Amino acid sequence: MSLHADALAVLTDWPAPTVVQESLRERYVEHLRARPDGLTRECRPDHVTASTLVLSADGGAALLTLHAKAHRWFQFGGHCEPGDATLAGAAAREATEESGLTGLTLDPVPVQLSEHAVPFCGPAGDVHHLDVRFVAVAPADAVHAVSDESLDVRWWPVDALPDPEPDLVELVAMARARIL
Repeated sequence: MSLHADALAVLTDWPAPTVVQESLRERYVEHLRARPDGLTRECRPDHVTASTLVLSADGGAALLTLHAKAHRWFQFGGHCEPGDATLAGAAAREATEESGLTGLTLDPVPVQLSEHAVPFCGPAGDVHHLDVRFVAVAPADAVHAVSDESLDVRWWPVDALPDPEPDLVELVAMARARIL
């Protein structure tokens, strides 16, 4: 199965938890049905990306990256690569590369979808990431690192996030509900 086929199957079968998430799920499925290149960064103006929220073993903290281009705190994630076989695999790869963590336990079912403009990925407002977000749990003794894509990587208490935008707050709540 190709990455495109995997992503289409995952999103077609995903039971969206809210009306808003269902609307996004339908949008993503339509995008992938119309665009065989829909997971590549060359697909404009929209392309599917994969990300992972990493939670501590007890679910009380989230490991976030201070993104080098956006200068904001986010979960780990990014573009799918030619070697990625599955959407969950792309999300796991991104989390491992950007956090330096090994031994993550990734839930292969998406937690949240988020469509957002990405000004640093092209002319302002012209590029949208159709992000598929997963959750992973880090081992209790996990030691993280800062990658070239980050200015910092840090654990944050889930009730004291550094940039508590509604999208991130919702992701953390949905992820914790999934693993706890």
